[in-house]
Amino acid sequence: MMLYGNPARLENAASVAASISTLLHRAGSMPSGIDRHAVLAHAFIRAGELVQGIADAEFDRCGVDARSRMQDKGATLLLAMAVALDRSWRSNFREELSDIPLSLLRQLGSAGWISTRVGEGYAHYALYPEAYLEAARRSGLGSETLVIGIRSIGTSLGALVAAALQARPAISLRPVGHPFRREIRAEPGILTIAASDSDLQFAVVDEGPGMSGSSFASVARWLFDLGIGPAQIHFFSSHGNGPGEAAGREIRAIWQGCRHHPALSCDFFDQTLKPCIESRLGSLEGALKPYSPTPSTPRDGRFERLKFSTTTTHGRLLVKFAGLGDSGERKLRDAQTLATEGFSPGVVGLCYGFLLQEHATARRPGCTIHDRARFLQTLASYLSFRAGGGLGPAGPGATVDTLRRMAIENSLELLGPRFASTLECHLQRLSDAGAPARVVRTDNRLQSWKWLVTSDGFLKVDAVDHCEAHDLVGCQDIAWDIAGSIVEYRLSAAEAGAICNAIRSAGGNVEPHLIATMLPCYLAFQSGLWGTATGAAAEALARSYVHRLKSFLHLLPQYESQTRSNDLRSTPAGTAPGFTTSRK
Repeated sequence: MMLYGNPARLENAASVAASISTLLHRAGSMPSGIDRHAVLAHAFIRAGELVQGIADAEFDRCGVDARSRMQDKGATLLLAMAVALDRSWRSNFREELSDIPLSLLRQLGSAGWISTRVGEGYAHYALYPEAYLEAARRSGLGSETLVIGIRSIGTSLGALVAAALQARPAISLRPVGHPFRREIRAEPGILTIAASDSDLQFAVVDEGPGMSGSSFASVARWLFDLGIGPAQIHFFSSHGNGPGEAAGREIRAIWQGCRHHPALSCDFFDQTLKPCIESRLGSLEGALKPYSPTPSTPRDGRFERLKFSTTTTHGRLLVKFAGLGDSGERKLRDAQTLATEGFSPGVVGLCYGFLLQEHATARRPGCTIHDRARFLQTLASYLSFRAGGGLGPAGPGATVDTLRRMAIENSLELLGPRFASTLECHLQRLSDAGAPARVVRTDNRLQSWKWLVTSDGFLKVDAVDHCEAHDLVGCQDIAWDIAGSIVEYRLSAAEAGAICNAIRSAGGNVEPHLIATMLPCYLAFQSGLWGTATGAAAEALARSYVHRLKSFLHLLPQYESQTRSNDLRSTPAGTAPGFTTSRK
């Protein structure tokens, strides 16, 4: 089942280095406190992406990981920044910023074009750098430990462990191959000390372990081949649950044979970070409390953000993790813009990765939207605003070809070869039609429970998270959201046409062939997404999506036989098979 994605960004190293320098200058001019610390963490995370991109570029050129002067400079810079972050953290954000070698940063900016990746934990899962600093201090390891970060996010996480241990700069390795059978390709000389020393300890650092644990295991195997025993290897991971269901017997044996230091094992957030955020808010009338959604609302824990609710002197707030660094800053801007336009609840601010929004007093619309005509007008205005680029430049996302492959693969697994073949033929007919996609910051979650009904109209919630979620969709042509609206609200041809006309009138791009492509892709993605989630509500929702996908594909041959190919490519949005009648 194709669900996940972590697309790379092609960036100029000089531009990345300049952005880091700007952040460091900004932090240096700020008063002490958690806000200054957050800017320093932003610069550190961005530096980790820069060093990761340089290392991956050299790996691509050489075919193996090897020592290089540029990577040594990057590791030295990252260690210095990790030390500065640690000092700020341990001094309760009072320590002045110093000892960051900006000359190294300028040298790294000469690396040319690089491919950078967002650290998933930093962006989605409230994985804070300080948790790895604390895990390293608890480990009992000494300064002679050799630290190995697993790229991507392990590049910066390894620097944090090295800083806390007062060890030499970390090296990084890139596991390659099948996701469940990763391997390391590296020159033995990348280790800066003799591996034959039986007293030497190795810290292997990454987020995870994930479904298979194969990235951690690949580094361990590589070390085994160099004569290093399991007792010398320490895994620094985000959690202590071990590898997931895709891990084989060998990987589980490797995992059990090495020592573990999970970063989040001691309630890091509740005991250390949450009090800092509560203190920063200042006007709290009570502590942050875990947010409790309506029990009947379908939830997918894999993509849920850490959320709290609280009451301040200014009213109730929803405190939701939006991401550290660039991710959180972008979502803050989007949330502010949507609130100003009247589409979403008001915004209070951003506090070290957590977006603070007004907790609107409203009810969920449920399955039946009250005053459908009024809601569809709001929906049309909302999609028109996003289609017009009102939220700024789009980020990465799956190509249309990738969405097609996803739809065929998911349909094959869900419905079998006959239906998958039908869909493949349909999508092939559309593949060379019309103009290319025009990517914007789409919403990507238009289910009815994502709207609130207020006395003044309708408010969209969760409106800034999902075009940057840890799934493969990402930013798309507005056709993706139009298709989602057709599916979620069972739009008639007239209703869908009215929304498309509103988007065109506002200057947005509407390509009928893309909507016809996105409809089955949307159904196939949602079928796979909710079909792999847990809970009764999610299972019921998955069955509904699968049923509608099957109905769509069942009617498709008859529909296409009655429609000339050139007509099919200009089909109005609401007249695809299974979406031709008015809602009853």
